Amino acid sequence: MRQRWLPVGVLALVLFVINVVARLVTRWRYPDDARAQDWITVLMLAAVGLVALGVAAWWARRYPTGRWTLDLALAALTGLLLAVFVGPFISGTTPFAFGAGVFFKQIWQWAGFVGVGALVGFLVVTAFGLDYRSESLRRFAQSRLARPRRVVRR
Repeated sequence: MRQRWLPVGVLALVLFVINVVARLVTRWRYPDDARAQDWITVLMLAAVGLVALGVAAWWARRYPTGRWTLDLALAALTGLLLAVFVGPFISGTTPFAFGAGVFFKQIWQWAGFVGVGALVGFLVVTAFGLDYRSESLRRFAQSRLARPRRVVRR
C-alpha cells in the first residue's frame, strides 16, 4: 500500500512546493510589479507541466495506463487543492481575495498545464515504443520466438 501511495503523495508535495516558491518569490521580490508576477505565474505553471511530463513519461514505462493516469490525476488534484486553498495564506492573502474568477482561472490553468504535460510525456514514450503495453507486447513476441518450433510428423 505504501509503495503505491507514497510516490503520489511526494508528487503532490513537489507540485505544492513549486507553487509555494513562486508565491514567496512574488511576495518578497516583486510585491508591486504585476507584470513580473504574471511571468512568475507562467514559469510556475511551466514547471508544474514539466514535472507532470517527466512523471508521466516515467510512470508510463512502468505501469499500465489506467494506474498511472489515476495516480497522476490524484497527485495533481491534491497539489492543486493545496495550492489554491493553502497557498494564498503563504503569500499573505485568502483564497477568494481576488474574486471567484481568479480562483477558477487558477484551477483551469493548473489542470491545463498538468494535462498537456502528462499527455506530451505519454505520447513521447509511446512514440518510441517504450510504454508499458508496447514493452509487454515486445516481451510476448520474444518469448514466442524463443520457443523451439514444434515438429509435426506424419
